[in-house]
Order: sequence, then C-alpha cells, then structure tokens
Amino acid sequence: MRETPRAEPPQPRPHRAFAHTAGALGSGTPHRSDGRPPHTPRGARQPGHGDRPGTTPPVPGRSAVFWALVVLAVSTWQVLVHGPLARLDERLSRTLVDTVPRPLSELASDLGNLTVAVPVLACAMAYAAWRGRRAAALLAGLAMTLVPLLVVPLKAWTARPGPLEPWAHGYFPSGHTATAMVAYFGAALLLSRRLLPVAAALTALTATGLVLRGFHWPLDVLASIALCLPLLRWPVYAARYGRVAPPATPAPEKR
Repeated sequence: MRETPRAEPPQPRPHRAFAHTAGALGSGTPHRSDGRPPHTPRGARQPGHGDRPGTTPPVPGRSAVFWALVVLAVSTWQVLVHGPLARLDERLSRTLVDTVPRPLSELASDLGNLTVAVPVLACAMAYAAWRGRRAAALLAGLAMTLVPLLVVPLKAWTARPGPLEPWAHGYFPSGHTATAMVAYFGAALLLSRRLLPVAAALTALTATGLVLRGFHWPLDVLASIALCLPLLRWPVYAARYGRVAPPATPAPEKR
C-alpha cells in the first residue's frame, strides 16, 4: 500500500518581504489572512504621529533618574558638611548675582511662584480630565502635591543660609525651581509633547532668575531639578501609555 505523504506546514513564499504586522496583505505568510490584528498587546498597539496614540514623548529614562538621585545625594551631602563643592558653589554665586538688572531676574524667578505655575498645571489637568485622561491628570497633580512634602523637610534638615540673607536658613533645595519644573513639564505632558521645549525654557528661566537675583545658590536649583526628575516619571508614564488607540475595524472574513 502506498503511503500517504505527510502534509507539510505552509511555508512563506520566497522573495517576499515580511510586513511588520502579522496578517498584513502581501506579508508572505498565510497566517491571519483575514487582516485582523493579533490578540496581543504589542500587536494591538498602533503607531502614531505627534500626540496621536503610539508615540513616546522624549523624556529621561531610568538611567537619567538614577543619575539625578546621585546628583541630589551628593549635593545634599556637600551642603550638610560644607564641602568643597558647596564652597565652589558659593564663589560661583557671588560672581553671578546682580549681573543682570534686578527687575529682569525677579521677573524670571516669579515664574516659579505658586500663583503662576500651579494654575497652568491646573488648567492642563482640567483639559486632560475633560478629554477622558483622568488618570494622567491625577498623576500630574500627585507629583505637584509631593513637591512641598519633599522640599520642606530637606530645607529644614540642611538649613542652608541664603546668598543675600546669611541670617536666614532653608534655601536648599529651591522650592520655586521644583514648582516650576513639575508644573510646566506636567502641563506639557498632559497637553502635547511639542510643549516640552517650552516647559524646559520656563524652568531654565526660573532657575536662572533665582540665581542671578540672589534668591538661591546654583546648587539649590540643581538639586531641585534632580529631585523633580523622579517625580515626573508618573506623568511621563501616563503620557506614554494613557492614550488608548481606537479599536481597529475588522475586515470581513473570507467565505
């Protein structure tokens, strides 16, 4: 009796490029020929442009957060022991204070006031909640709530005097810089990643104005920036994964 030849599994057709999505027309593989997306989270994810689903905002990764914590720890240690880095910081501050007119430096430093920065974030949170992104708005608000809970104890612990007010204490780290960074970056992540350069510019203006006016030492604002990077990981996560792609309309099955 002649043996029945075993059925071979279907093989991809040669000289055909594989598509990035399984089951795409002309992919060279007979599987998922109906064009429906595979039942996996990766396959269901859709690419996008700008603020549409699938895009990833250009934000610091885990390594940047790690080094930010290292910078915060080293700067705090130097301030506590008044080490060489803190002494260099004080000499640098004396050369920078009042190098620009005070009205300009005060105007820049005012960008970190609660009455200026927090309403910007509140408006962005309201818009995001209205668009159905309540979790992202909540995480951005939580990051702002944590700013005084972290900054105030550090100020009391280090008790660093100010550049122009040596009799006063509690200047490290800078609360205005932290407020500006979390508020403006949080608002940008909620609204559009195209606003991230604007958030960076507003934060830089705030920090520069505080140093040039003599409200803070340079190390104060650097420590605040390092402190805020971990806080912004939550709004970053929400901006990256909070937008859900609309379900793809399945193609009619072949009969």
